[in-house]
Amino acid sequence: MEKILITGGAGFIGTNLALDLVRNPGNNVIIFDNLSRPGVEKNLRFLLSHGYKNLEFIKGDIRNYKLVKEITIGAKSIFHLAAQVAVTSSVNDPIYDFQVNATGTLYLLEACRQNSRNAMFLFASTNKVYGDLSHLKIKQTSTRYKLVERPDGISENELLDFHSPYGCSKGAADQYVRDYFRIYGMKTVVFRQSCIYGPYQHGNVDQGWVVHFILQNLSCNPITIYGDGKQVRDILHVKDLIDAYKKVMRMPEQCAGKIFNIGGGTKNSFSLLELISIIEKITGKKMKYGFDNWRPGDQKVFISQNKKIKREINWRPRISGYEGIKELIKWITLHPEFYSG
Repeated sequence: MEKILITGGAGFIGTNLALDLVRNPGNNVIIFDNLSRPGVEKNLRFLLSHGYKNLEFIKGDIRNYKLVKEITIGAKSIFHLAAQVAVTSSVNDPIYDFQVNATGTLYLLEACRQNSRNAMFLFASTNKVYGDLSHLKIKQTSTRYKLVERPDGISENELLDFHSPYGCSKGAADQYVRDYFRIYGMKTVVFRQSCIYGPYQHGNVDQGWVVHFILQNLSCNPITIYGDGKQVRDILHVKDLIDAYKKVMRMPEQCAGKIFNIGGGTKNSFSLLELISIIEKITGKKMKYGFDNWRPGDQKVFISQNKKIKREINWRPRISGYEGIKELIKWITLHPEFYSG
């Protein structure tokens, strides 16, 4: 069997990835997670309830180098998803943020170099490595901001400009992952991900805004919009992301050392105000919301230009934003146990 390690495997993306991978009896899927994020225990219980013989859970922290060295022995593929994920939390505690995102990633890379050097190593980075993009010209409409100079989105050629402790820690990790290919010849790949959404996501006011908005709407609770609500993100359904993950892992020699921006692209881009309107249309419930100050380093627009990943692995998003949101709302209403208590 092929050992596949998923750090942060009880999280939103990790749960969806594990459910996909365990369907192949040739995969031995190892979930490594410290269960620190609220809600992930429910994901883990659900995963383990199926009794998959090729699924194993190891509780541990990415900052524990001794344990990280142990779990990487014999791994053929590694999906590094474990992270501190919120900008606001990074501002409140930048040392913890750095230890998890930067030091934890370095520990994992070094452990892999020693124990599983030929493994394919995929790192979930973020669009935040590009900073607030304030140097780009932006025009404003009644519902959104638009990039004047990058109408088809941000490419991998955009200069890095880490902004906020979160941006710095993820950016440092991003560059370490890239450099372990250049210096040590490891098969590393970086995915600079835009806004990912889907089932098993426990979104809150700090992170996971699509599902957070949906949950608050269904519960008739008010939300806070940081900024004016015209900021735009391209949203990508987790099923499409996992499709890209698996394609890259099947092409180790071609993809090793590559960096990919990945998101829904221009066709699946929405401002916060536009997303609220879509949710209201689908649920038939009006959203209650107020406004607060912008968050540090927040981009007025980020849309991934997916040309490179389409060219390299023949990937494109298949689930439209509207249909994906509609599907997620239905899933949430059918699975209240993931969001109660």
